[in-house]
Amino acid sequence: MPAVLGRRALNRALLARQHLLAPAELTPEQLLTHLVGLQSQATDPPYYGLWCRLPDFAPEQLGGLLETRAAVRLGLQRGTIHLVTAADGLRLRPLLQPVLDQGLRGGYGKLLAGLDLAAMTERGRRLVDEAPRTFQELGALLGADHPERDPAALAQALRARLALVQVPPRGLWRTGGAAAHTTAEHWLGRPLDTPADPAEQELRLDELVLRYLAAFGPATVADAQKWSGLTRLGAVFTRLRPRLTELRDEAGRTLHDLPDAPRPGPAAPAPVRLLAPFDNLLLSHADRTRVLPEEYRTRVMTQNGIVPGTLLVDGFVAGTWRVERSGDRAAAELTVFAPLAASARRAAEEEAERLLAFAAPEATAREVTLR
Repeated sequence: MPAVLGRRALNRALLARQHLLAPAELTPEQLLTHLVGLQSQATDPPYYGLWCRLPDFAPEQLGGLLETRAAVRLGLQRGTIHLVTAADGLRLRPLLQPVLDQGLRGGYGKLLAGLDLAAMTERGRRLVDEAPRTFQELGALLGADHPERDPAALAQALRARLALVQVPPRGLWRTGGAAAHTTAEHWLGRPLDTPADPAEQELRLDELVLRYLAAFGPATVADAQKWSGLTRLGAVFTRLRPRLTELRDEAGRTLHDLPDAPRPGPAAPAPVRLLAPFDNLLLSHADRTRVLPEEYRTRVMTQNGIVPGTLLVDGFVAGTWRVERSGDRAAAELTVFAPLAASARRAAEEEAERLLAFAAPEATAREVTLR
């Protein structure tokens, strides 16, 4: 009979793999690889994501990876922008092409009906490989060839059909500006790492699921599909069954895991942490209650799609945070969902002070408020 893991046991297993029980003894590039990237439709969250997991992390470390092209930002899991290593960008993008295709059909299919997408894509490839271009620029240029079409739909078709990376300075710490795109192949000087045949495709999907379990397990098939945006992963888990351990959650659902992955148990201490906005810890399971109590879900998963920075107390979401800057002043505002014990309150304030030292080292006045 498979062992049953309660919610706290699942929580501690997840936090251990996410390096949130103890700081990771890894480089930023190694941690990016382990986590299979960081969600990055906003530019600053990946920096906070590494800060809360690595000791002595500095923004320049991640910015340097982007500037030297060792890391890139492009659409991957769930069709959203992720910051990944260059190797993962080239390797994962072909596997996740069905996710981008489905998103294009769902959002723009009617607007693109009857268009020769292959010809338009090749025209777009030439444009972005001549020079990085914004979607507004691409829409205007492609729209000149197709005046009867919606320019935004044409630009989004390119985003789905090409592996478009956002080039620096987009993605650098606290650097604004519109996102300009070129192909990953052009930017990195290497082709996409596309599987050669169906057998290799299966091996790549197996690898993807194993990496997911290493960073986010134990997990159900539905969890892996939620994280990736892919469907029909049941066949992958079936192939992998001899290499996996089978468990159950309290609802009786089958959980899959790597045999030697850390599962420290429900009594393992979990320090107070401040997670990044859009942190994948909150977005990578069909059942998020292992870290996000259901009663707080709507306060974190907002209707407008914004996921704020969150406060973890005893391993579970207990509030949100934000940083405000004004001149030489910086403030960290923590909002808790229920009263905290005095020790947890002190730990949250200390973590917020550490956050301000990272986020606003130039500030001459720093303030932490907790309400």
